[in-house]
Amino acid sequence: MKHTLSVLVEDESGVLSRISGLFARRGFNIDSLAVGPAEQQGISRITMTVRGDNRTIEQIIKQLNKLINIIDVKNITNLPCIERELVLFKVFASNTSRSHILEIANIFRAKVVDMSIQSLTIEVSGDPGKIFAIQQLLSQYKILQIARTGKIALVRESNVNTEFLKKTLSYQDISY
Repeated sequence: MKHTLSVLVEDESGVLSRISGLFARRGFNIDSLAVGPAEQQGISRITMTVRGDNRTIEQIIKQLNKLINIIDVKNITNLPCIERELVLFKVFASNTSRSHILEIANIFRAKVVDMSIQSLTIEVSGDPGKIFAIQQLLSQYKILQIARTGKIALVRESNVNTEFLKKTLSYQDISY
């Protein structure tokens, strides 16, 4: 199972190296990784997705907490979160397929950021489900290149789990 970890660290050189070294020594792989400044100066937030069962993830968290410059480690996998990713897709676009690709981009509120005679480069951001869906549709037009950020996530303070709501409510259940 994929787990999302949110790690607050002191913004010091070598922190990311120590974290990746810990994973390498234990034989674990990091599926995605995003690092950037947090709300407080001198602190960075690392959002990573890793695979493993609950016991393995608990062990990883314990090991991370032992490293210097680590402030806090949270497994936010099952918490209500806002998750986003950014992806650039370079798609082969012939004269006949170009309008279809533009229509897909429009439906997903993606931006065309580059255009050539034979390709379109599309920028899309959103939750992992949206990214998966547009990739599935664009794959029928031959994706030439993909550049993808790691997932970033923040816990919802409202504690409203929109993913849970999507699964349990249908449009007929909502009264206006």
